[in-house]
Amino acid sequence: MIDLILASASPRRRQLFALGNWGFEVIVSDVDETPLENESPREYVVRLAEAKAKAIRSKVSNEAVIIGSDTTVVDGQEILGKPIDESDAERILKQLRGKNHQVMTGIAIYRISDEKLVTDVCVTDVPMRNYSDNEISAYIKTGDPMDKAGAYAIQHAEFNPVQSLSGCYASVMGLPMCHIVKALKQFDIFPNADVPVNCQSFLNYDCDVYSEILGIPHPSPLSMGEVNKGKE
Repeated sequence: MIDLILASASPRRRQLFALGNWGFEVIVSDVDETPLENESPREYVVRLAEAKAKAIRSKVSNEAVIIGSDTTVVDGQEILGKPIDESDAERILKQLRGKNHQVMTGIAIYRISDEKLVTDVCVTDVPMRNYSDNEISAYIKTGDPMDKAGAYAIQHAEFNPVQSLSGCYASVMGLPMCHIVKALKQFDIFPNADVPVNCQSFLNYDCDVYSEILGIPHPSPLSMGEVNKGKE
């Protein structure tokens, strides 16, 4: 029997991974997230995703398949990680305000038994709204930015930092579920639910990229009606 392990402390990643209705266990993986010299953002998130997956191999069975993931905010080629304090959070939010940046999430699927490794990267363009200094201050006081790459959560209802989005919303939250489904298929592991429908319903978001990622047709009006029904 395959043991699926999510190597993450993030409650958001746990919620997203559960949309596949797999049986899985969570084991927190702690790795140094300091970027290497001259490391590109894409190389950075893949390296950390792989490191997180492999860091817990001694804690699991030989039948385990481990999912590691890392998300970072990229402004140009600058990696914007988690803020070190409130002043740093303010600096980052002001830097991102009113312009586009990218969110990159790297994933790594690692099987213990034969050391098979599959990696992928999801890149999403994120346009930030022109929020005010007062909004930044109020948001920082909530404490929410402090454990987030880029010092924000796209799903935060009160701050609502993102003006609009086209791409993978789940990736901006920390786990691109269609990329996960696609990668797990290479291990003959399949979801026990319709992940695109579940994901859109859970996020209250009409995704425009899942059919391309998974190589499946766009949904019928009936199936999209089911998604929209979940938004009411």
